[in-house]
Amino acid sequence: MWRTAPPFSELLAGCRRSALHLEMRDHYDDPDEAPRVAAWESGFRPDPADRSSWWRPWLDMVSETVARGVEIRRARIVSEPVSRYTRYLYDGTFANILAGEQIRWLPRKKASAIALPGNDFWLFDETLVRFGYFSGEGAYLGDEMTDQPDVAQLCTAAFEAVWNVATPHDDYRI
Repeated sequence: MWRTAPPFSELLAGCRRSALHLEMRDHYDDPDEAPRVAAWESGFRPDPADRSSWWRPWLDMVSETVARGVEIRRARIVSEPVSRYTRYLYDGTFANILAGEQIRWLPRKKASAIALPGNDFWLFDETLVRFGYFSGEGAYLGDEMTDQPDVAQLCTAAFEAVWNVATPHDDYRI
């Protein structure tokens, strides 16, 4: 069944084993992120020693979820050379890792032999899929969820295939 997704706080609260996120875009136009992107473009780089400068509510949710024993993994398929936005994400990824996420990067040219869904997704406990929809310019258009077993199986296989060939964040260089 397809339906609109509840807030992430509910999805993560209901998660028991794993939350997997596959990102496949080179740019996201998130209005909440715009001030941080602008600051980064002006030369600001978050100081890992100054947690108050980069910690956000999202990271609270992640750390609370991981503390309950849920594994959170994020894989990013990126074009190379990377976009400015991907550089911004890369520079801030340390915060996600400190919150408990595991993150890997896969150059798009290495993803050609992997069967991928057409949209970014979150996969909760390998049974519930939340697809995010974006415009060509990266504006968020909405989401949809499904618990259809064949869709969950496709997303599980795609994520694991990406994860197995992707480079851990600490080893990936842009």
